[in-house]
Amino acid sequence: MSGISIVLSLLSGVALFLFGMSLMGEGLKKVAGNKLEMILYKLSNRPIKGVLLGAGVTAVIQSSSATTVMVVGFVNSGMMKVSQAIGIIMGANIGTSITGWILCLSYIEGNNGWAQLLSSATIAAVIAIVGICWRMFAKKQVYRNIGDIMMGFAILMVGMQTMSGAVSPLKENPHFINALTMFSNPFMGILVGIAFTAVLQSASASIGILQALSMTGSIPFATAFPITMGIGVGAACPVLLSSIGTNKNGKRTALVYLLNDLFGMIFWSIAFYLANAIVHFTFLDMTMQPVTVALLNTVFRVATVFILFPFIGLIEKLVLFLVKDTQGEREEQADFDLLEERFLVNPRLAIEQSHVAMNGMAKKARKNVLRSFKLLSAFTQERYEKIQEKEDIVDKYVGKVSKYLMKVSENEMTKSQSKKTARLLNSLTDFERIGDGAADISQVALEMQEQKIRFSSDGENEIHVIKSALRELVDMATASFMNDDAGSLIRAEALWEEIQIMCNELKSRHINRLRNGKCKLEYGFAFNNLLSIIENIGSHCINVIEATMEMKSHSTQLRELKRSIRENRNPEFLMCFHEYETKYDVSTFQGKHK
Repeated sequence: MSGISIVLSLLSGVALFLFGMSLMGEGLKKVAGNKLEMILYKLSNRPIKGVLLGAGVTAVIQSSSATTVMVVGFVNSGMMKVSQAIGIIMGANIGTSITGWILCLSYIEGNNGWAQLLSSATIAAVIAIVGICWRMFAKKQVYRNIGDIMMGFAILMVGMQTMSGAVSPLKENPHFINALTMFSNPFMGILVGIAFTAVLQSASASIGILQALSMTGSIPFATAFPITMGIGVGAACPVLLSSIGTNKNGKRTALVYLLNDLFGMIFWSIAFYLANAIVHFTFLDMTMQPVTVALLNTVFRVATVFILFPFIGLIEKLVLFLVKDTQGEREEQADFDLLEERFLVNPRLAIEQSHVAMNGMAKKARKNVLRSFKLLSAFTQERYEKIQEKEDIVDKYVGKVSKYLMKVSENEMTKSQSKKTARLLNSLTDFERIGDGAADISQVALEMQEQKIRFSSDGENEIHVIKSALRELVDMATASFMNDDAGSLIRAEALWEEIQIMCNELKSRHINRLRNGKCKLEYGFAFNNLLSIIENIGSHCINVIEATMEMKSHSTQLRELKRSIRENRNPEFLMCFHEYETKYDVSTFQGKHK
């Protein structure tokens, strides 16, 4: 067999192996539904549990990368802490070694009788036949998924047989045997393991190739050991790629995967080769077989976890040091740290802590609205992505604070405390909607950028005026909530009425420009969309101020005040309204509040 044929046959075996492993893993995840994810999420509160769960889940889905990517998603969303993720990732490194033992089945051979029935070819054939029957003829989806698992396993076995058959002629090739001796050099062996796994994106595939090569009888322990160490480090590549676009905690989690294998490689390289220099191990020349390769891989990974497990706290500190938080992120974490479980027995204190934490949310929602306004006039991709990132943070506040307040409400509370808890929950939703409005404005800005939309000079001026009015209303709502001050309600109502009148007037003006051909139709959609978003943000600002007012007075007093404003036209309200009517007159506005 020529060199090209061997390479092509080997690569086709790798392709079948990877496809089979992927098909089997996906089928297993479908059968389990979301149970695996929920198990990881709920039962990882202690490091030892995390290690066991990581090993178990990875053994099921046959991919440490898939488990770690799942964990990166949990940490990125704030559902799991980095400290919890470290144990799971360590366990995932153990779980992935199970694949090597499964692959040993592909080397079962038999020449006659029962031995032939138990050969890998027979096992793969039977599983494939049963699997395809279930896949094609079963009515229930769960049986079809089981069929996928069986087909994936059969394809994986065929892939291993193909790889083994491809390299079989090499056992008599002196050039191949001589080339393998260079990998006995630890440094070269580690580099080869890293490179192979980084390209294949699978530690299991790399171990499979090493097992196939071991069938040639040309792989000694001295070659297999450094390659196995390098395979662990190379497996971090897909995980690191998965962290692109995640927040800093997501990146830290991916970095843990790399550091775990990197530290294991460094420690055992020093320890093993230093001991060898003193003792001179006799088993370095031992010829490896598929079973001994699987055993070496498992022992190395278990030993690495055993050594690193006591240092989980230090690993967490290291990744926090390597991926530092900004000042804003430290403030965000400080807000979440206020929501301590020990305060739950004291509802008054817990409610106050929630209010302080929500102050951070209010400031971030307000800041994001201002960012979105800037994006309309000066679009940059960096600013757009910043808005999406901060919107995710605002949503994170919603999850954490609402869950905390619901726990508070389970305790016995006074009528006043119940009232304030309800008010905070309502304001939580309103600030979330204000943050959503900022993201919606950024989306309009993105569409305008992509479609090269520019409003007419009149349209630009009108949007600028109403942006300035909304900015003032958002400032009022934020200050009212943070200071627990309802004194601005009449002014806010006057400004809100002016904004609504302006929105209706500007929509009418824009229709006239469309009719007169001064503005294109597609521009009109963007303009009207912006006005609708502005109205929506304004209504939630008023909700926040009214909720504060309701806390400070009886609900009937609030209703009376609103009636005096909207029906009886309260003199103070009229004075404020005329002030804003003049201040935000489009024809005279000079951009002083830009």
